[in-house]
Amino acid sequence: MSRLYAISGVTGMTGNELVRQILTEDSEDHILGFDNFYASSIETVSDHIDDERFEFFEYDVNNAQQMTDFENRIRKASRAYDEVVYINCAAVVHTEHFYHVNETFETNVLGMKNFMEQAIRVGAKKYINCSTSEVYSMNSWNEDGGVKESDYLTMSVAEHSQRTSYATGKLLTEFFMKDAVDEGKILGCSIRFANVYSKDERYPKHIIPFIINSFKDNGKVVLLENSRKNRRTFLNNYDSCSAVLALMNTDKALDGTVYNVATDEELSIIDLAKLCASKMGIDDPVIEFSGYRESDPERRLLSTEKIRTRTGWKQAVSLSQGLDECISNYLAL
Repeated sequence: MSRLYAISGVTGMTGNELVRQILTEDSEDHILGFDNFYASSIETVSDHIDDERFEFFEYDVNNAQQMTDFENRIRKASRAYDEVVYINCAAVVHTEHFYHVNETFETNVLGMKNFMEQAIRVGAKKYINCSTSEVYSMNSWNEDGGVKESDYLTMSVAEHSQRTSYATGKLLTEFFMKDAVDEGKILGCSIRFANVYSKDERYPKHIIPFIINSFKDNGKVVLLENSRKNRRTFLNNYDSCSAVLALMNTDKALDGTVYNVATDEELSIIDLAKLCASKMGIDDPVIEFSGYRESDPERRLLSTEKIRTRTGWKQAVSLSQGLDECISNYLAL
């Protein structure tokens, strides 16, 4: 079966890895993707930019004229393929932008909804909505194997932080997704990713590149006071994207519901810094603390039983392996 993919945010962390996993050597699939370079660059897809199976457009999901042109291109191209699949990766995601309500609403909510409505108009069979584990707020872990998708959401920081605008916006997109599937308009689901990282990522505010680059450039790392207690799991973007494709390939799983995608390799931020230092040959790392982030959950541990049971997906890249790849890439710059 040949597929035509429409991917928003295609040069971002999820989008660019999807390009590599879709356009394998023997693939007959085709991708039309766009990005406005809000937090990425064309370099992330440089290995496929000359691939005739990949068409890139410097478009903004919030630009109506550009989205009309993109829709027309999808309509024209779709005639040559068995199935059309939309994957929404466009999002305001970086930590410093969590607090900007207008940006998160325009891109994460309206952008997602408009892109899904486009998918329905062109007759796409499937729509994958990339959401976030931020929706679990401060209650993002439990001792029974991690938080499940069926657990109640409390949005416990709503009255304390504008950061919640990001989580509530993403939660609203999940309702849009479920509604469209329930009405028989399209197949699809939403994916709640937890702490995705990539060897190709350069954004300095994300914790893994921040730690590695701090040791590289300054010989020490300065963490937030929260890091004295905070624990996280970290998901390599190879695994996050393989989860997207596992769901896309499992029609019975595309029931409009949500899926956690995470790992169970939980460790403290301090131990993460020490592990990075050890891999960089630093025996006695200097770790200092300054600043504090309000409304920051101490732990985030999610159950992945649902996606593993329904699709057979499983983690392929361990944190140790992923950090080795990150360090190798960052130190080569």
